[in-house]
Amino acid sequence: MEEAFRLEPSVDESSVVVLYKGGRLPSWHGLSDKDQQAYSNKHIDLMLSIAQKHWLMTLEGFKLFSSVGNWSRFWTIEFPTFEGAEEWIKSEIEPPYGRYGYYEYYLSRRLDIGDLNSWIVNPPPPIAIKPIIPGIQPLLKIDRDSVVVITFSRWLPDADIVSPKDRGDNKYIEAMKSVARKHRLMRLEAYQLIAPQPDWHHVWITEFPTLKGAEAWMSAELDSPHSRYTTKSYYLTRKWAPEYFAGWIPS
Repeated sequence: MEEAFRLEPSVDESSVVVLYKGGRLPSWHGLSDKDQQAYSNKHIDLMLSIAQKHWLMTLEGFKLFSSVGNWSRFWTIEFPTFEGAEEWIKSEIEPPYGRYGYYEYYLSRRLDIGDLNSWIVNPPPPIAIKPIIPGIQPLLKIDRDSVVVITFSRWLPDADIVSPKDRGDNKYIEAMKSVARKHRLMRLEAYQLIAPQPDWHHVWITEFPTLKGAEAWMSAELDSPHSRYTTKSYYLTRKWAPEYFAGWIPS
């Protein structure tokens, strides 16, 4: 039986995920070191309180290899309720820290990727969580042990009237499976926007141990009839201080 890609995969409605394209405005660098530290500490205390109040489920950041304007990091921030997501966004832009940030927020749901989970052959090890010490922000660094591809995608309007064979679904699936095996795919997850954007409806997060694997993945995505029926934008990233932000999750 021919294997086909689901155009409308099911979503997990048990949580809400804030997708956040963020960075700092140039005006931030005009502040004194003292003000930067004071504003950061106040901001962290506020956001930690929201995490506790609304039972933050996941918080993960990714730093782009190269900034796009003021956008330099991508975040997934998950709560069990809309109220938590809404208060997080409202608090994050609160002055004084919020005056100096670049913010693009999108509400989403996790996608059930089903059999695609079997493509993961090299799951990352558990994160060694660093405890949060009030008033002290450690030096934050990228994790150089992997490369993460962030993909913004959507099906083109005529994709649903083309047969899986003509779309090249089977060829696409086999090509992506081959890359996953050869380059030791570490993670594959997806999110669907609650309010679709003109150029993207989904976000895919794909992690490999090497840049070579990430490059092979992006190349395989384009080498198929399948690519004629989608539009995709790719961004290479590294995980941002995962041990620190894992400590924000209430125990």
